[in-house]
Amino acid sequence: MDLSNLKAPTPNKKNTKRVGRGEGSGKGQESGRGMNGQKSRSGYSRRAWFEGGQMPLQRRIPKFGFKNPNRVEFRPVNLRTIAEYIEAGKLSDKIMAADFVAAGLAHKNELIKVLGTGDFENKVEIEAHAASKSAIEKVEKAGGSLTILK
Repeated sequence: MDLSNLKAPTPNKKNTKRVGRGEGSGKGQESGRGMNGQKSRSGYSRRAWFEGGQMPLQRRIPKFGFKNPNRVEFRPVNLRTIAEYIEAGKLSDKIMAADFVAAGLAHKNELIKVLGTGDFENKVEIEAHAASKSAIEKVEKAGGSLTILK
């Protein structure tokens, strides 16, 4: 037995109600649409947010906030994560922006910001698009350097 052999049970084989085929059919005259009005006409389609004459919800709710179209978004990478990747052998002593992508810490066109979370004792040269003050201090304290790319 498969789907092509299945048949519907007998009570399920009712014909659909034919609309507008005389009073005897039970759906004659106005065809189940009620009397006059916009909804009784052919071609009627109401927008999902339409509420008659009432002020629509999306206009009643107060608007606030601001989305800056010029916002620059960075991919944050913590020093703790960099230290773990160096121990695992995924990053070397000289880390460029492309190395973050190769290690899976960022995507191809993302800007990278190094953050100072975690302990850091590795003497490493890091190139990133931005860095926090604490990250720069920790890298320089460990004997490395953090270069900001333009």
